[in-house]
Amino acid sequence: MAVGHVPAPGVRDSGSPGDPTPRNSTRQVVIASLVGTSIEFYDFYVYATAAVLVFPHLFFPAGDPTAATLQSLATFAIAFVARPVGSALFGHFGDRIGRKSTLVASLLTMGISTVVIGLLPGYAQIGVLAPLLLALCRFGQGLGLGGEWGGAALLATENAPPRKRALFGTFPQLGAPIGFFFANGLFLLLSELMDEQAFLSWGWRVPFLVSAVLVVVGLWVRLNMHETPAFSKVVARNERAKVPFAQVFRSDFKALMLGTFIMLATYVLFYLMTVFSLSFGTAETGLGYERSSFLIMLMIGVVFFGLTVPVAGLLADRYGRRPTLIVTTSAIIVFGLLLGPWFGAGSTVATVSFLIVGLGLMGMTFGPMGAVLPELFPTAVRYTGASVSYNLASLLGASVAPYVATWLASSYGLGWVGVYLAAMGAITLIALVISKETKESSIED
Repeated sequence: MAVGHVPAPGVRDSGSPGDPTPRNSTRQVVIASLVGTSIEFYDFYVYATAAVLVFPHLFFPAGDPTAATLQSLATFAIAFVARPVGSALFGHFGDRIGRKSTLVASLLTMGISTVVIGLLPGYAQIGVLAPLLLALCRFGQGLGLGGEWGGAALLATENAPPRKRALFGTFPQLGAPIGFFFANGLFLLLSELMDEQAFLSWGWRVPFLVSAVLVVVGLWVRLNMHETPAFSKVVARNERAKVPFAQVFRSDFKALMLGTFIMLATYVLFYLMTVFSLSFGTAETGLGYERSSFLIMLMIGVVFFGLTVPVAGLLADRYGRRPTLIVTTSAIIVFGLLLGPWFGAGSTVATVSFLIVGLGLMGMTFGPMGAVLPELFPTAVRYTGASVSYNLASLLGASVAPYVATWLASSYGLGWVGVYLAAMGAITLIALVISKETKESSIED
């Protein structure tokens, strides 16, 4: 630090007299990246849970329960079509205007869409308009989340010390288990406090309406942040890309594809372990658990998801991103081959251990991604590149995973769901082998 230079309260000195802006403090980075993604993922998972437990009964014609569930899961998948659109849209402004203001806009988009879902009338009241409006709001959710993760990851990694980027990159990643835990915890609490009729009548709306309060908190946190030093330097050097989306496809297409396929197994694993497992675990044609019982088991697994995220970040900083992810992805492939007999055993011990191991592996593969994807791209197009690769993977993996798994389980048996997971893991493993280590790369290039 230069003699006589005193950083502002709560702000870590950039360490360089030429830095155009000061760095945010570690506390600010942790809170802003963690709180924002927790809210966004909470909103997203509230829908995922309701898509299995509520929407088939309220937003679609009465009839075949399996058909209604598949239709509900189809609306769930709409967000994954919207997410690449959101990543291109918000990525453009994130690389042109800045990370901070773009993150505020993405949070508002997600929050408003979620609250509106909580106010929608059902099929019995407005007929076919109900699923159409539900699908429109779901598109809005996907649009917002498409711009959220990339910005939050950049907020963390572009403010991180060089040797701790993967650890800092786990801050936004922790939003996934935290958001999921509170979304399902609130559904569990409501289902325990009220009978089935009251829950389906109005209780399910509460988690969606709570989002309004959470968004206000998230906005307050983010509006008090500084712009990241890396982006500020790009602005000072007048190096911003005119059309970041076009530049990514023109100059960084290989990185875009590698990032997409590196993320693929992560997405498939997570949505099999959460959305599909909840659907299969509570269905009469599946394991037949009570809804509350399975949600408790799922939340136990999510705790291990949260615990393994920072562990993976520490390992990625010490041993490298590629070695950490190659070992984890290999374990996911083995896990997939064991999925059928393990999850299908049906006993409480087997089910809980299956969820713990699967979601623990999820934390190990998801944790380093907050550093891996941003490190693939130069600063001028980093928001766009990291966001688009992350959300293309969601389109290819997460959007269809619950649907494909439900179809495979009902048509060919649970074992084929595991083969599907193992195949997606193999694709990710190939991408990791092809990719280069990014641990020593500069985040300000």
